[in-house]
Amino acid sequence: MLRPEIITLGCRLNIAESETMRSFLHEDDDIVVVNSCAVTAEAVKQTRQAIRRARRDRPDARIIVTGCAAEIEPQSFADMSEVDAVIGNRAKLDPASFYPSASRSPKKISAFTQHARAFVEVQNGCDHSCTFCIIPQCRGASRSIPAAPLVDRIKALVDRGHEEIILTGVDVTSYGADLPGTPSLGHLVEQILRDVPELPRLRLSSLDSVEIDDRLFEIITGEPRLMPHLHLSLQAGDDLVLKRMKRRHSRADAVRIVDRLKSKRPAIAIGADIIAGFPTESEAMFANSLALVADCDIVHGHIFPYSPRAGTPAARMPQVDPPVVRDRAKRLREACGARHAAWLETLIGTTQDVLVELSGDKGHCGNFAMVQVPSQSAHGCMSVQIIASDGHSLTGIPS
Repeated sequence: MLRPEIITLGCRLNIAESETMRSFLHEDDDIVVVNSCAVTAEAVKQTRQAIRRARRDRPDARIIVTGCAAEIEPQSFADMSEVDAVIGNRAKLDPASFYPSASRSPKKISAFTQHARAFVEVQNGCDHSCTFCIIPQCRGASRSIPAAPLVDRIKALVDRGHEEIILTGVDVTSYGADLPGTPSLGHLVEQILRDVPELPRLRLSSLDSVEIDDRLFEIITGEPRLMPHLHLSLQAGDDLVLKRMKRRHSRADAVRIVDRLKSKRPAIAIGADIIAGFPTESEAMFANSLALVADCDIVHGHIFPYSPRAGTPAARMPQVDPPVVRDRAKRLREACGARHAAWLETLIGTTQDVLVELSGDKGHCGNFAMVQVPSQSAHGCMSVQIIASDGHSLTGIPS
């Protein structure tokens, strides 16, 4: 029997939203939902490729496109012969958008069918205006979910056996500014840890480093149930580029917060987004971003080669030649890869708590290092002795 399929592109927030949609799709429906991404022009291209591939694989299915790319370019997707319907971001979590004639109420998410970890949306939208980013146009102003329903959702997920929750959103560190009393992300994390004591592992999605306040800093560095892994939205390591991006931090701010974090909790592993070849970026400016890999001890690098996104101010700035952009992205990936490999070597001989994925042959440490474990291991948390590294992931055996 053909079952509903959801193809998810882009961010962790899309993963969380895909699971919400999965919870209310009819089990016997021949439907493919493409949850699209618009963060770069390449992401939109990949969305179109996914749609065409879905039609080839399931010629009789109803194909629905939603997500950020569908939000900002609805007509262009509606014009694709493979597409049966386009649903905007705000409507995609309403079952009536998929089944207008049905009177079905959405189920609460009971389990994440594709992941051992569970992603929980705490916030959506963004109030900032980075010059390279189209996402505020896709998702609107920042909106936070009150703590009480979030705690209830997390309790339900933990009851279903999930041992790690990832808090996700578009601009997670802006959490609470629109809620009564303006609670911060730190307040939310405190409440989750207090009210869900049976949750072993809590992880935060991408953070804006300039918004890590004292309360959140103390929790990150002092709470063992909050995983020692932070992914920071740094984007560049040159002050003039950061200014032209309309970022709110300087290079020194980024280095300072990482130094403070690691001095208080040395085991914290730092991940970061960095854009290569932003408009006007000179070789000297790029060198500052390249040096940021070492200066911020970035072991989980997420490198984006810049591509102009129509409708953003950066698309109107003087562009860097595409071959130069590709070369700079390659050099950044090589620098991050070398630092990642060297970091993995330091973990050989240690004992790590690993959350084994549903496949039963791999999982993540608290610091987000990937670990290969003996095939058919029981999914869930297990203590693992690290015995080897191939430069990309670790090998471990039950300790």
